[in-house]
Formats: sequence, structure tokens, C-alpha cells
Amino acid sequence: MSRIEKMSILGVRSFGIEDKDKQIITFFSPLTILVGPNGAGKTTIIECLKYICTGDFPPGTKGNTFVHDPKVAQETDVRAQIRLQFRDVNGELIAVQRSMVCTQKSKKTEFKTLEGVITRTKHGEKVSLSSKCAEIDREMISSLGVSKAVLNNVIFCHQEDSNWPLSEGKALKQKFDEIFSATRYIKALETLRQVRQTQGQKVKEYQMELKYLKQYKEKACEIRDQITSKEAQLTSSKEIVKSYENELDPLKNRLKEIEHNLSKIMKLDNEIKALDSRKKQMEKDNSELEEKMEKVFQGTDEQLNDLYHNHQRTVREKERKLVDCHRELEKLNKESRLLNQEKSELLVEQGRLQLQADRHQEHIRARDSLIQSLATQLELDGFERGPFSERQIKNFHKLVKERQEGEAKTANQLMNDFAEKETLKQKQIDEIRDKKTGLGRIIELKSEILNKKQNELKNVKYELQQLEGSSDRILELDQELIKAERELSKAEKNSNVETLKMEVISLQNEKADLDRTLRKLDQEMEQLNHHTTTRTQMEMLTKDKADKDEQIRKIKSRHSDELTSLLGYFPNKKQLEDWLHSKSKEINQTRDRLAKLNKELASAEQNKNHINNELKRKEEQLSSYEDKLFDVCGSQDFESDLDRLKEEIEKSSKQRAMLAGATAVYSQFITQLTDENQSCCPVCQRVFQTEAELQEVISDLQSKLRLAPDKLKSTESELKKKEKRRDEMLGLVPMRQSIIDLKEKEIPELRNKLQNVNRDIQRLKNDIEEQETLLGTIMPEEESAKVCLTDVTIMERFQMELKDVERKIAQQAAKLQGIDLDRTVQQVNQEKQEKQHKLDTVSSKIELNRKLIQDQQEQIQHLKSITNELKSEKLQISTNLQRRQQLEEQTVELSTEVQSLYREIKDAKEQVSPLETTLEKFQQEKEEIINKKNTSNKIAQDKLNDIKEKVKNIHGYMKDIENYIQDGKDDYKKQKETELNKVIAQLSECEKHKEKINEDMRIMRQDIDTQKIQERWLQDNLTLRKRNEELKEVEEERKQHLKEMGQMQVLQMKKT
Repeated sequence: MSRIEKMSILGVRSFGIEDKDKQIITFFSPLTILVGPNGAGKTTIIECLKYICTGDFPPGTKGNTFVHDPKVAQETDVRAQIRLQFRDVNGELIAVQRSMVCTQKSKKTEFKTLEGVITRTKHGEKVSLSSKCAEIDREMISSLGVSKAVLNNVIFCHQEDSNWPLSEGKALKQKFDEIFSATRYIKALETLRQVRQTQGQKVKEYQMELKYLKQYKEKACEIRDQITSKEAQLTSSKEIVKSYENELDPLKNRLKEIEHNLSKIMKLDNEIKALDSRKKQMEKDNSELEEKMEKVFQGTDEQLNDLYHNHQRTVREKERKLVDCHRELEKLNKESRLLNQEKSELLVEQGRLQLQADRHQEHIRARDSLIQSLATQLELDGFERGPFSERQIKNFHKLVKERQEGEAKTANQLMNDFAEKETLKQKQIDEIRDKKTGLGRIIELKSEILNKKQNELKNVKYELQQLEGSSDRILELDQELIKAERELSKAEKNSNVETLKMEVISLQNEKADLDRTLRKLDQEMEQLNHHTTTRTQMEMLTKDKADKDEQIRKIKSRHSDELTSLLGYFPNKKQLEDWLHSKSKEINQTRDRLAKLNKELASAEQNKNHINNELKRKEEQLSSYEDKLFDVCGSQDFESDLDRLKEEIEKSSKQRAMLAGATAVYSQFITQLTDENQSCCPVCQRVFQTEAELQEVISDLQSKLRLAPDKLKSTESELKKKEKRRDEMLGLVPMRQSIIDLKEKEIPELRNKLQNVNRDIQRLKNDIEEQETLLGTIMPEEESAKVCLTDVTIMERFQMELKDVERKIAQQAAKLQGIDLDRTVQQVNQEKQEKQHKLDTVSSKIELNRKLIQDQQEQIQHLKSITNELKSEKLQISTNLQRRQQLEEQTVELSTEVQSLYREIKDAKEQVSPLETTLEKFQQEKEEIINKKNTSNKIAQDKLNDIKEKVKNIHGYMKDIENYIQDGKDDYKKQKETELNKVIAQLSECEKHKEKINEDMRIMRQDIDTQKIQERWLQDNLTLRKRNEELKEVEEERKQHLKEMGQMQVLQMKKT
């Protein structure tokens, strides 16, 4: 059991805000009684207990009125704190602290709750928990072991809310529900009902799902049987395919062998063509090479190789000499680069040394110029012209040093004189200032005394002035005192306090009787409210029953015709579900048949597309073959065109051979007629009679000889074209056979297949349309039945709920049996309002009488205080009249002292005025001395600094000149000039040698180029002989390939 022990309050309501104002209340066991007058803070203690335990503020406050008013405390911020020490339900000691702050703004106060802390003592150690880490309200409720509703409404109930048991039924019920936690129990019952309803709904859903799963299982068994039959069909189809493959194997082997031989033949044919092409190209290359060569070497191969090797040796020897020259040239170039680099370095060094020499001369001239300038400034003789020797420069430095010492000594003497004058003036100023300060202090002291005496005189005169009207005031006070005593006696006689107190006691008794009557009426009202609730529930249940009957009737009227047309009667839920199951099975079977037909239709459509594509491809292939054949032949008669072309090729070959022979014969005839001096024809041996006739024959032969190459070339070109066309036509022989097969066999077969497939597709489409019509008839029936199933399920639920409602109506009717309800709630409520009105009237009368008593007592007390004040004022005035003579004597004395102080201050001020004039004069003289001193010092210092700066510059130039001479820069400069001349001479010799080597290399290159031309001629001869050998090898290889093709029976394989 929890128990509170101590509580401290600071800054709440009328409790102070200082630490000394903190109040600590100790609570006793088992009871603590709080006693005190109104406004003592009893209610505040209860409010603090409620706030520290629950965190709730008193009714009608938002926190800012709960904290001490900042205006009353005359503070901007007011902090309030409540601490409570108690033992929790386990007996452990706990301390809790809550803090608040109230800030006074310009027009309103701002309230804020600060951090709260709970401190527990565990095993001798204190453990704190902040409101940032946990909810203090929840921790307090769990520690006290009492709900928040009990704390607010029972234990710490505020006096303004103490009549909550007399409130209306709804609010009263809500209070009791919070106290006894009835809401949680009701919510638990509601949760159980919802869980039961949810689980029941799930069971129904699972039952429906189970039925559909059974249907799916049956369908799976059917599919499994279909798979078994299809697998058996697949096995038999595989065996048939295997037998076909066994028959096809020997044919494939024979076809592979033929394809192998054919590919070999094609390869040989390609190689022969390639060799022919290579041969022609080699012959052409040889002729071109012979044309490029001036003449062909007529010796043997050994002689040609020896000549070529000797020539290469000669070329290599000259190239070796050229490389040696090139190396020597590179060596000279490297040496030249080194010399140029050295020359550049020496030139840079020479320039740098020349710059240093020029700078040395400039330093000498600048030193001499400074010496002349300084000598002129200091009026030193013997330094009018330069350059100066070492002895002159040393003498100059000595004279300048003596002059500097003299100037410094003169400046110091002048400064000392000015310092003595300044010290004398400062001493005179200090004496005058001391005199002035003394007089000033006297004036200040006398002025302070004068002010003090004047104030005393003023106060005394004021008191005398006040006492002048005191005698008149005593007479007025006597009259006011008599009047006040008369009013006080009259008020005491008119007072009826005792009568009013007796009337208040009688009214209080009447109020107690009215309170008892109201409590009885409340009990009667509660009983009537209870039975009224029962009757209301019964009316609601009756209305609910009528609503459910109406819902059931509507559902039956909505679906009665439809279900009767489908089933022949109005079914219950189970019958409708069985009918739906059978329909669903029928729909699934119809869908399976429809899917099978769609699959067959898709297969047929695919087969049709395949046949169409194949037919289209064959027709395109036939058209392509015919176009190619027409392009090559120019007509459709392939065999006759091929025979005619072969005859033309044979004629052209004979004509080419004739033209080739005619060229040789004509050349021989012309040679015989011209060279051998024969005068007869070489063919017919006819003798020419004249030379003109002979020349005519020769001319005729020469013209024919000139025309023969062109005719031969045109004949060979025409022959090549015809051979090419013949090869193309021979290549089209298999294409011709393919055209015949396509026209006579393949295309007609494909068209027959296409017609059969079209018939099958039309049959399948008719079957699909029939199944879809059947499915379209069944599915709307199933959908309408499903819609009806939902309403039938709802109707059965309404019927079950209707039974439950009828049972509840019977229970409520049993509760209302044997109860008399003559008095209604309205009558009792009216009587209660009348009694309450009387109670309010009596209470207001009591308050009015109490206020009259208080007003009369306050009036008597006020009159008594006025009388006492008048008596006290009269006594004070009598005392003051006795002091009047003393004040008059004191006024005379103070007036005399004030006059004396005025005279003394005036004399002191007259003595200060001449001292101020003298002090200003001495200060001006001192400032003039200081200014002269500073000016003289500045002039002397500027002169000395100028001399020092010039002497410093002269020393700098002398140091640079001495460093240049000591470093020996002149000798080093001459040495570098000598080295530069030497390098220039070496560089000139190197350039001459390079020119000579370049000339030798030019001559060698010309010789090597000449030798290279000869070498190229020899290489061309070697290449020509090598190509002739390769040409012979190509001819041998071509003959070998033709021999192999003759042994393979090419025509027989093509027919196969």
C-alpha cells in the first residue's frame, strides 16, 4: 500500500517565491486534518497534491493562475516548485519534483512547465529519472497503485467538482466507467465478439476454398491422365521417327560422299582458274618488266649472280666509307657544338665582367661626387677636383669626423641651456599653482558649510510656518472628534447583527432539509433511468427485428424469380453452392474443350502460315531462277542457246588461232621480201617484175600486219565473253533442273496441302463457335447465381441475427415484469428542479445576511479608527506648539553664520584671480622655451643625419671599389678575352674540316646512286628469270589438276 509522507510548496498561489517562504507539510498516518480560515491555503495543498501526482491543473486554470502572480511579487519571472516524498506499493522511498515558471510579458503572462524528476532509493543509492526519458504521470500512477480517475475524482477531488455524483446520467456513467475501468472490459468483450465473427467468416471462406480445391484436384487428375496418354503417343511417334532416321542414314552417307567429291572438284576447278589467272598475270608482269629493262642479260645464271655479288660488294665498300665519313662529320659536329657552347659561356662571362667593370667606374665617380658635395657643404679646402687618392680620402674622413664632433658638442650645449630655462619656469609655475589650489580648497570647504547652514535654516523656517496654523487646526479637530463619536454611537444603536445571525441559522436548517429531499429525488431518478434504459433497449430491439424482417423479404423478392428459373425452387445457401459447383465444373470442361480447339486452330493456322510462306518462297525462288536464266540466255530455250553458244566459241577459237598464225607468217614474209632480196612470192613463188610491184606487196602485207593485232585482240575479247557466258550457262544447269522440279512437283503439292489445311481450320472454327455459344449461355447463369449467393448468405446471417434479437427481446421483457412505473422521469425531474430552486433561494438569502453582518461590522470598525486618528493628530499638534520658541532662536543663529561664510568666500575668490593671470603668463613662456628647444634640436639633428648619410654612402662606394680591386676582376677579364679568341680560332678550323668531309660524302653518294641503278638492272634480270621458272611450275600444276578432274567422272556425279 502506498503512503505519502512529506510535501514542500514554493511559489504556488499565495505561497511565497523566496527560499525562506518554502512550506513543508508532513502527513500523519492514518489521518491528517487541514484546519484554517478562508484563504489560508487548504485547497491549494489539495491542488498541489493532485498536480504532483497526476500533472493536472485545478479546474478553470491553465497554469499561469496556479503560479504566484509576477505583478504581486514585482518580478519578471516567478518559479514554482512542488516536491513530494512518498512510499510506493512496494514500500520503497520515492521523491518526485515538478517545476514551473511564469513570465510577465508586456500585456499577458506566459506559463511554461519545466523538467520533472523522479528519484528512487535502491540499495542505498539514489537513481533519478527525468521527464525527458519517461512519462512522470504514468510512473506516478504505477508507483501509487491507483488509477488517474480515482486520484482526480475521489482522493484529490476539487471542492468545485465535489458534487459530480449529482450530475446527469451520461456524465455520471462516464465517471464511474473511468473509476472502475468499465471501458476496458467493454472493449475486451467487443474485441472477443469481433474475433469470433472474424474467425467464423474465415471458416466459411475456407469451406468455400475447400470445395474449389476439390474441383481443382479432380481437374488435375484429368490432366494427369491426358499427360499419360500423350506420353504414350509421343513414345510411338519417337519410334517411327527413329525407323525413318535408320533408313535415312545410308542415303546421308552417300550424299556426304558425293558432296565431298563435288567440293573437291569445285576446289580443283577454282585452283585451275586461279592458276590460269596467275599464269596470265605472270606473263603480263614479265612483259612489263622486259619493257622497263633497257636490255636483257644474255649470259648464264652463274655469270649474272657473280656480277650481282661483285656489284653488291663494291656498293657496300662505298657505303662503309660513307658511314665513316658520316661518323667523322658527327664527331666534328659534336666538337663544334662544344666549342659553340664554350664560346657562348665565354661571351656571357665577358659581358658579366664588362658590366662589373662599368659599375666599378660608376662607383668611383659617385664617391668623388659625394666627397666634393660634402666638402662644399662643410667648407673644406682641397677637395674641389677629382679623382682623389687614398691619402686625400683618409684626410677627408678625418676632417669630417672632427666637424661632426664639433656640431654634436654645440647642439648638446644649446639643449642644456634650454633645459635650465625650462626647469626655472616650471618651478615658478608650481609655486603659483600651489597657492591657487590652497585658495580653491578653502572656497570649496566654506561653500559646503554654507550650503549645509542654508538647508538647516530653510527646514527651521518651514517648521515655523507649519506651526503658525496649528492653533486653528486644534479647534477643527475638536469639532471633527465630537462628530465622529456621535456617528459611532448611532451606528452601534442601529446595528442588528444578532438578529441576522439567528436568521442565518434557521436558513441553514432549511437548506439541510432541502438537501436531503434532493438526494432522495436523485435516487428515485436513478432507478427510473435504469428502467428507462431497459425499455429503450427493448424498443430498439423491436425496431431492429422489423428491419431484419424487411431485409429478408427484400432479398427474397429480389432473387425469387431468377433462382426459381435457374433451379426450379428458392434454395438455401448449401443447395445454391452445390448447384454453383456443378455449373463451375461444366464451365471448366467447356473451357478445356475450347482451349483444346483453340490450340488445334493455332497449330493449323501456324501450319497454314508455314505452307503459305513455303509456297511463296518456292514461287519467288522459281521466279528468281527464271529471271536469272532469262538474263543469261535471253530466252527460255536453254538447251538450244547452250549448243549455239558452244558452236560460236569453237568458231572464235579457230579465228583467234588463224589470226595469231597470220601475224607470224606476215612478219616472216615481210622479212624474206626485205632482207633476203628475194623477188618472188614466198607462198606461190611468183616472181615480181618490177620493184614497185614488190613494194606494193610488202606494203599490203605490212598494212595487214598492222591490223592483225587489233583483230586478234577484239577476237580474244569476244571469245572471253562467250566463254564466260558458257560457264555461267553451265553453272545454271542445276538451276534449270530445280525449275522443272518446282513447276511439276513441289508447288502443286504445297497447294494441295494448303487446301486441306483450310478445310481443317474452317471445321475447327465452327466447333469453337459452338463451344463459345455454350459457354456464353452457362457463364451468365453462374454469375447471376454468384450474385444471388452473396445475398442468400446475407439473408441467412440476417435470419440468425433475427433469432438472437428475439431472444434479447424476451430477456428485456422478463426484466420489466412486476415493476410499477406510475411516476415518470419528467415528473421526478420537475420536482427536483423546484426543490433545487428553493435551495438556491435559501442559499442566496444566507449569503445576503452574511454580507449585511459583515458590512455593519466594517462600518463600526471604520468609525472607531477615524476617532482614534483624530485624537492622535490633536496630541501631535499640542507637542509641536511647545517647540516653536526653540525654532525661532535657532533661525537667528543660522542667519548670522550664513552671512559670515559669504564674506570669507568672496575674499578668497578675489585672491585667486591675479594668481590665475600670473600662472597663464608663466605657462606661455615655458611653451615658447620648449618650442625653441625642439626647433634647434631638429635643425642640429637634421644636419648631423645628412652628414652621416653622405659619409655612409661614401663608405659603401669605397667598400665596393676595394672588393672589386681585391677580387682581381681586371686580370680575370683579360684572361677570359684570351680564352674567347682561342675558341673562335678552333671553331673556324673545325668548320673548314666539315666542309671538306661534306664534299667527299657528296661525291660518294653520287657514285652509290649510279651503282644502285646498275644493281636495280641486275635485280630485274634475276626477277625475270625467277618468274619464268615459276611460270613453268604453274603450267605443270595446271596440267596435273586437269588430269585429276578427268579421273573423277564429273558428268556422272552431276547426273547422280
